[in-house]
Amino acid sequence: MNTNKLTEKQKMLGGQAYQAGDAELAKERLKARELVYEFNHLAPKFVKQRKELLKRLFGKTERMFYVEPPFRCDYGYNIEIGDNFYANFNLVILDCAKVSIGNNVFIAPNVAIYTAGHPIHAHLRDQEYEWAQEITIGNSVWIGGNVVINPGVKIGSNVVIGSGSIVTRDIPDNVFAAGNPCRVIRQLTDADKDYYYKDFKLGE
Repeated sequence: MNTNKLTEKQKMLGGQAYQAGDAELAKERLKARELVYEFNHLAPKFVKQRKELLKRLFGKTERMFYVEPPFRCDYGYNIEIGDNFYANFNLVILDCAKVSIGNNVFIAPNVAIYTAGHPIHAHLRDQEYEWAQEITIGNSVWIGGNVVINPGVKIGSNVVIGSGSIVTRDIPDNVFAAGNPCRVIRQLTDADKDYYYKDFKLGE
């Protein structure tokens, strides 16, 4: 018996091809779905109870966070969120690999974050092989509505991703990016801050 043989979960977390139908992974997905089901079906007034469910589901949370139901994920324990996190309706995170999200991140409705992928060649796909790559989102990021973030992407800090974008490659710090595929449109500077102070009469 080869005691060094990796489990399907170890393969998944290690970025190798794995089979998601594995009994251990199926059991963990079911556990996550039970918590997600409870979260999504609580009455709106039960804010504290929903927050406690997410603390049990996610791998890491901070003091301030809020997720609007409905929400969906695969495992939950691969999701790490920073402080002052807000996600609007219909966030989907396929967290077969780690999803690390920084502080002060706002996510608009209908955003999809996919770490999971399938082989392009049908021979392997038909055998139900999958793979997963980590996704990282920095601090002070605003992700617009209907954005899709693909496996392996790193989004820097102080970034705005425009609505409807498909993010297929890394996005650097301090930029506005948008499109399909998503690309850098321009740098963000203090002039953007001054615009709001001037036109919207924000206080210092």
